[in-house]
Amino acid sequence: PAMSLASSQHWLATGRASPRLVLVVVFVALLLDNILLTVVVPIVPTFLYTTEYEGANSSAGPALPEATPAAPRAPPFSSVLSYFDNTTVPVRGFTDAVEPPNGTGSSLPGHPPSTPPDPPRGCLEGGEFLAQENTRVGLLFASKALVQLLVNPWVGVLTNRIGYHIPMFIGFTIMFLSTVMFAFSGTYTLLFTARALQGVGSSFSSVAGLGLLASVYPDDSERGSAMGIALGGLALGVLIGAPFGSIMYEFVGKASPFLVLAFLALLDGALQLCILQPSRISPESTKATPVSTLLRDPYILVAAGALCFSNMGVAMLEPTLPIWMLQTMCSPQWQLGMAFLPASVSYLIGTNLFGILANRMGRQWLCSMIGMAVVGISLLCVPLATNIYGLIGPNAGLGFAIGMVDSSMMPIMAYLVDLRHTSAYGTVYAIADVAFCMGFAVGPSTGGAIVRALGFPWLMVIVGVLNVAYAPLCWLLRSPPAAEERMAILSRECPLHPKSDDPKEALREFRLMEESE
Repeated sequence: PAMSLASSQHWLATGRASPRLVLVVVFVALLLDNILLTVVVPIVPTFLYTTEYEGANSSAGPALPEATPAAPRAPPFSSVLSYFDNTTVPVRGFTDAVEPPNGTGSSLPGHPPSTPPDPPRGCLEGGEFLAQENTRVGLLFASKALVQLLVNPWVGVLTNRIGYHIPMFIGFTIMFLSTVMFAFSGTYTLLFTARALQGVGSSFSSVAGLGLLASVYPDDSERGSAMGIALGGLALGVLIGAPFGSIMYEFVGKASPFLVLAFLALLDGALQLCILQPSRISPESTKATPVSTLLRDPYILVAAGALCFSNMGVAMLEPTLPIWMLQTMCSPQWQLGMAFLPASVSYLIGTNLFGILANRMGRQWLCSMIGMAVVGISLLCVPLATNIYGLIGPNAGLGFAIGMVDSSMMPIMAYLVDLRHTSAYGTVYAIADVAFCMGFAVGPSTGGAIVRALGFPWLMVIVGVLNVAYAPLCWLLRSPPAAEERMAILSRECPLHPKSDDPKEALREFRLMEESE
């Protein structure tokens, strides 16, 4: 037993010093965060429709037979409509096709023309309710990003003071509470609160996780590969979330996907306790550049804008595409989540592929420019689909292009800090996460209102043209200047101050100064 205890302690000590195990921890944290992010996408619209629209109609329906007790022949048809309002279309089709047993077949065929035309078979009723639901669902989805937008700068400052380990564990704790709250929420208000609470936990996990990766992978090429793998966890979460949520909600129940996620979150917490030692305070060795200084850097703003606008497209699709499918394609519930499957698979491929290849394509700026153009073109093609199969191509192109932008821009953010500021990454990844949140806050909140005012096709045109117009700005990131270039003479006189953040440049300086230590 003593030998096994010693070996386990040795394994833990080795793991805490291994960048690969740190990458595993960040991968799992981003995976669970984004499963929870997207698992609600197919659940919330149908859940609100079932509980509010159908619930209101079913509560009013049983009063009809009591109000007309003296009518002997009307109750067979009206009672079916009262108690089974959601199957109105199949029942009417059935009664039209089969002659009644009493032989009065001429009365029923004449009944449908006197009523308003029914929606197509399989479509949901209540078109006005669905139109209003665009805005409500959009605000619910945007609440997570809005809260995360407010919390991110404070988390960035906190990581610079106490390190990345404790904020990562705080993020896990809040994420677990949010997941359990989702499982047992039965009203719009409780769902809204759970979504906002998720934004707090996601802020801690994403800012601390990406900053931790940037600190344990100082080499630029290795950092790009590590960021691609970590973003692969994000992509895998998006890939699993929507289909998993729609299938579990359809065949098991609303609480089932969230309870499974809560159990997986407990496993993630145990992994963090073993690897990260969240009780240990380890502040950054270098003083971080203030957020206000980074926000005045035009190159960081261009990179953040690319992250924001490229992700805004999929953020607008999340609340509006399922409702548009219910209205125009009459899709069953399981298809609402499966529609996002091509985008998730292609995003997973794009992040892992271009995390490795981006360095070979000119410091990642070219990947980002091409990716944003493809994002715009894919969004313009979404309204052309007439069924779920027509969404495969546009959604696949959208996911692959966003993967190109994300896997290229995340290493660029760290590279810009190394080149133009000090190498403390918590603050710059707080800005990167703010850019994500801007897209996921502005997208759903304004997307629902635009759909209600102009329609879903015009929403896709607006955001698609916006991405295509922004793409040329990525050219500015081709060769950003270093802020320390104006101090080159001072660096030769005193090679230890200021210190170059580029390893190759620092090596070149010390070779010229052989008399230095």
